[in-house]
Amino acid sequence: MIAHIDYIPFFSWPEWLEGLIVMIAVYLPFVCLVAMFGIWWERKVSADIQSRHGPMRTGRWHGWAQSPADGLKLLAKEDLIPVAADRPLFRLAPYLSFVPAFAALVVLPFSARFIFVDMPISVVFLFGILALEVLGVILAGWASNSKWALYGAMREACQIVSYEIPLGLSILVPALAAGTLSLAAIGEQQGGGLHQWLAFRNPFLFVSCFVFFIATLADCKRSPFDLPESESELVAGYHVEYSGMRWVMFFFAEYAVMYILSAVACMLYLGAWYDPFGIVLWMEKAGYVWSSAVIGAGIIIVKAFTLVYVQMWLRWTLPRLRIDQVLSTCVKVLLPLACVNLIGAALWSWLVPAGWAQLAVQVLLTVIGTGGFLFFVGVLVRAMLSRRQGLRLTLLTPWHAIPVAEPPPGPEPASNG
Repeated sequence: MIAHIDYIPFFSWPEWLEGLIVMIAVYLPFVCLVAMFGIWWERKVSADIQSRHGPMRTGRWHGWAQSPADGLKLLAKEDLIPVAADRPLFRLAPYLSFVPAFAALVVLPFSARFIFVDMPISVVFLFGILALEVLGVILAGWASNSKWALYGAMREACQIVSYEIPLGLSILVPALAAGTLSLAAIGEQQGGGLHQWLAFRNPFLFVSCFVFFIATLADCKRSPFDLPESESELVAGYHVEYSGMRWVMFFFAEYAVMYILSAVACMLYLGAWYDPFGIVLWMEKAGYVWSSAVIGAGIIIVKAFTLVYVQMWLRWTLPRLRIDQVLSTCVKVLLPLACVNLIGAALWSWLVPAGWAQLAVQVLLTVIGTGGFLFFVGVLVRAMLSRRQGLRLTLLTPWHAIPVAEPPPGPEPASNG
């Protein structure tokens, strides 16, 4: 049901007008901010991985205003349409890519109090809406009347249709464990601490979390599954003929989907808006309703952007796969693994009673997850050390082998001869 707007006390607004006002005033600026921040952040992450600085001038502090400046520049650019293109479909394609990403935010909870539409089948609705984004990509490739754009659209169709199957099967595992398809209800079952997060309930949920994340990489067209946009082969792929704001809308849709799928992964597996120590749940029970809601919204945003950072990290670390390798990975690895994992999750919920067995598994998986998180933090710290010292370290470089960077030698004195 749609939450009522309490800050308009003098008028009786229709329900559809309330929803329209909230979407325009809250969700549209949020999508734009997520996209602009994601674009700036990826440029900084890629620069850091490649021992560069990235944007530094526009906005002074680390070039924070580079994305708004690029947006203003693209607003002023000429909107070109190829002569042989299908003009109505060419114009429609960017909007058909952006609108599903925008509409998916409607059912995405930010906390127990910040839920715009709470549907009993919100998981099904969200992924059904996001599946429409591929139509905009295919339409852009077809309407451009360019072989490079068409190749990118064909790759996108093959990739998305293939990886939607293991993605859907992995979603069924947390839905089976929680007994509901409502994102809000799944999130409310994960309060109380790290051991209550669904990823640490049983081993099949733990595996399902990784299957889901790998499938979302392909769904977001991220490396190593960025075949639809492969610049070295297709010059940019399906949006090669676009310019101006229509070109920007494709990127807005891509970064919005990255955030949405990362937030959904947190909702389904990683504790939703709850912290690892149970503080938010304690605040809810103590009566601090709105304070816990605001803190929970901040927690889910931080968790989602952490997964977005991992996607960016992989983008600038792993090489691109061939299209046959992309499809064989789905058909020969992810799909059988997702099927076996779903059967195992069903048998686990049927055969293993709630008690000491499940508690022991939860403790074991919580320890493994905590160790993985500490390992992730350690790698980040080492990356920062290497960045400050101007060094490039591999993952297996021991800590004691990190040398102290010496200042570069000065210019040699000129000879008198």
